[in-house]
Amino acid sequence: MTADEGKKLATFEGKVVLSQGSLVIRAERIVIRQDSEGFQHGIATGNPATFLHKREGLDEYICGEALRVEYDSKLDRVEFFDKARLRRDSGDDVRGDYISYDAANERFAVKSRKDAAGASREGRVSATIMPKKPPAPEAPVSASAGPRCAPR
Repeated sequence: MTADEGKKLATFEGKVVLSQGSLVIRAERIVIRQDSEGFQHGIATGNPATFLHKREGLDEYICGEALRVEYDSKLDRVEFFDKARLRRDSGDDVRGDYISYDAANERFAVKSRKDAAGASREGRVSATIMPKKPPAPEAPVSASAGPRCAPR
């Protein structure tokens, strides 16, 4: 790890695990910069870099992976670049060359480039969206249950 306090910049290399609340990013390298308001912007790279976040107020996780993952705490947004994939415990699964996930509004956008290096879907986005299940009777939820969509 190297840090430059004056520039508010830190670089972590190796088997990096970044945890912040219910957010976990794993990567080979993460560079974090902090702005004057204290918000952080991180760029994680790996083969792949992975992302895990518990959805607010739900027993459900969002999992993602890509060769590069950028997290912006001010906007509460995560962007996935190159070989991007985003999944939910519900079974939803989207893939593309670029995914933007707005955690505050729970919205995402997926794009694919036909000319992207290593594009395997001929310029297509792949998506599986599962039908919403009716609410089940409330049952105690095990805190140790953890995510079912954890990146592989």
